[in-house]
Amino acid sequence: MGWLIIAVLAVLVFAGLWYFLRREKTTLQFLGAALLVALAGYAWQGRPGMAGSPKAPPVRQAQSESDFARTRQELLGRFDRGAVWLNMAESFQRRGDTRTGVEIVQAGLRDSPQDADLWVGLGNALVVHADGMMTPAAQLAFQRAARIAPEHPGPPFFYGLALAQGGNYAEAERIWRQLLASAPESANYRRNIEERLQAIDEARARGEIPPAAAPAAPAPAVQAPTANSQ
Repeated sequence: MGWLIIAVLAVLVFAGLWYFLRREKTTLQFLGAALLVALAGYAWQGRPGMAGSPKAPPVRQAQSESDFARTRQELLGRFDRGAVWLNMAESFQRRGDTRTGVEIVQAGLRDSPQDADLWVGLGNALVVHADGMMTPAAQLAFQRAARIAPEHPGPPFFYGLALAQGGNYAEAERIWRQLLASAPESANYRRNIEERLQAIDEARARGEIPPAAAPAAPAPAVQAPTANSQ
């Protein structure tokens, strides 16, 4: 069947071009030679009887709403321009399309490169795309957010959250304790930090995570993530 199809195609091509090139004998000779070479190549490499092996598209598993999505409105903006981009990115993340989630936040940053919330969102999106691991690119995004808004609690809080999700509880605890020490007593995000620190203490007491190497000393000011903080 394969030979019949290739032969019919060769005849059709030759007949179609012959109508326009019938006065150009040299061109017709080249055309005939090209078709013969194509037939020879098919005879050498063609495997019309071989069964096909189509590949299924990659399966994207739907995900539940992330901890970042549940808490970001408390520390980041809700109705500003950055929130619109983050909402769109999270909708794709919930469908399992984490790459598009990253690309959407990057598009928002091209529009607003000095938006600290979007840099935090990019760091989170990169961590989600890396299956919860803190990558160098994600760390740089959190650092950029901290440089743009050094007094804002969002960058260090969500940097700690990303570290905890990747299993680095000791560093997350250190960052959260520093943030809690510098937070005003009236800050509504204090409860969020205290709950996470309590969860770490309880998990450590149950033996689910390693014990702390040393008590974390409170710092007087929020520190941006450093290049060695992983």
